[in-house]
Amino acid sequence: MKPLISPRKSLNGHSTKRAGLTRRVLLGSLGSAGFLGSATAGYAAAVEPLGLVVTSYQPRPRRWPAGRRLSVSVIADLHAGGPNMAAGHIRHVVDVANSLKSDVIVLLGDYIASHRFVTERVPEAVWSAELARLRAPLGVWAVLGNHDWWFGVAKVHRALADAGIAVLENHAVRLGVDGRRFWLAGLGDQMAKRLGNGRFKGVDDLPGTLAHVDNDDPVILLAHEPDIFPAVPDRVSLTLAGHTHGGQIRLPFVSPYRGRFTYGHFVEARRHMIVSGGLGTSVVPVRLGVPPEIVRVELGA
Repeated sequence: MKPLISPRKSLNGHSTKRAGLTRRVLLGSLGSAGFLGSATAGYAAAVEPLGLVVTSYQPRPRRWPAGRRLSVSVIADLHAGGPNMAAGHIRHVVDVANSLKSDVIVLLGDYIASHRFVTERVPEAVWSAELARLRAPLGVWAVLGNHDWWFGVAKVHRALADAGIAVLENHAVRLGVDGRRFWLAGLGDQMAKRLGNGRFKGVDDLPGTLAHVDNDDPVILLAHEPDIFPAVPDRVSLTLAGHTHGGQIRLPFVSPYRGRFTYGHFVEARRHMIVSGGLGTSVVPVRLGVPPEIVRVELGA
């Protein structure tokens, strides 16, 4: 299946309560959409989740040097497991990502399916072997998501290591060649530990992450959840995030994600963030109005 190309114009260990997808709000949204009928429900369950689009952005962050070209492919929220992210579909995602020939590929967490409707388990060795086929001149880099922490963080760490993919957890690396270098910084997950009653304790350390940046080269920040964006300093050229699945079900006036940064390109106080709609599903295996996507970002264009 050939992916659609969708261009879009660019426009610390604390306890907190996080907005997000919950079973109640997602099923409530499905109920609100019930009037659309069984045909739409069938499409949301059996068609749209198995699609794939490539969504392109060309942001112009103030902190990114003009003419310093860099392409980034973003894979978020794989949630490996049937019915909609079986091994064959993961293989297709990897093939499409490689065909984009981006300079660097980043993975934004949530590698395993954990909802109660999983019809096919995809073992860590299988999905990680597919991700191991990803190729980019400046490498493949990852952060972890909340579902990785909640349902087997040690297994996910080991699977990514076996695939030769480095996890950036509150750490930054300097990439590129002289005159075109940049920092890739990865933030620890902001919802890593569940405290109950909708409260979480993160393992994120934004100041500690950025402390690794020791010169004036531009910075790209990887974060699973987009909620951190208001705290990100303008020293960071671009923040890339996932987690929301773009709302997963998007109808007029209806989105089950209870947060300000659901999907797309955000610019606030001259700071830029792109939130991917991701690939897999959470809570229930349906998507409507927000197809699975790989994001491709072109900087310095």
